[in-house]
Amino acid sequence: GDSEKRRKKMVYIAWLALTYLIGAMPFGLLVAQAFCRTDPRKSGSKNIGATNVARTCGFKYGLLVLALDILKGYLPVLIAMNFSHSIFFLSLTALAAVLGHMYSVFLYGKGGKGVATTLGVFLALVPEAIFWAILVCIAVIFLTGYVSLGSIALVSFLPVVLIVTGQWKILYLSLIVMALIFWKHRENIQRLVKGEENRIK
Repeated sequence: GDSEKRRKKMVYIAWLALTYLIGAMPFGLLVAQAFCRTDPRKSGSKNIGATNVARTCGFKYGLLVLALDILKGYLPVLIAMNFSHSIFFLSLTALAAVLGHMYSVFLYGKGGKGVATTLGVFLALVPEAIFWAILVCIAVIFLTGYVSLGSIALVSFLPVVLIVTGQWKILYLSLIVMALIFWKHRENIQRLVKGEENRIK
């Protein structure tokens, strides 16, 4: 009855709040401070993402941050899939994780670019589609040396794959995330246009 519906709604809201908090965990900052005694916000691109941690702290720590940032998107969506089949709710869960990473309550509303967490959420939702998008991302980084361009290519190509494979239900989520990631990369895009973006060494 109504009380059952209310209870379900409360569980869903609590889950979204928890997912946001998991997404908001600044692993880049925590790893860099724990292992290198550095603050990635003060050097390189001043971002707490895996690329900047790799640049300022070391490649293996960048990989660790990448794995943790992917997991914080992947696990909440995977767990949510076990208690809900609603695409709307799963999309909200995915969005909560990505927004948590981008606008972390632990960093006073600041955060990372959201690419690794985006990888995680789509890895749980549409593993085949994200696989092709990752291949495009790697190819672009390999050919140009720009991680930011690879990230932009990844989120731009993903909706195309979803359209081609007829996965319309996830398309809206992919477009919203694409817009968010473009917004977070606006300074990178300006630098790319001017030819001032840093290539990966």
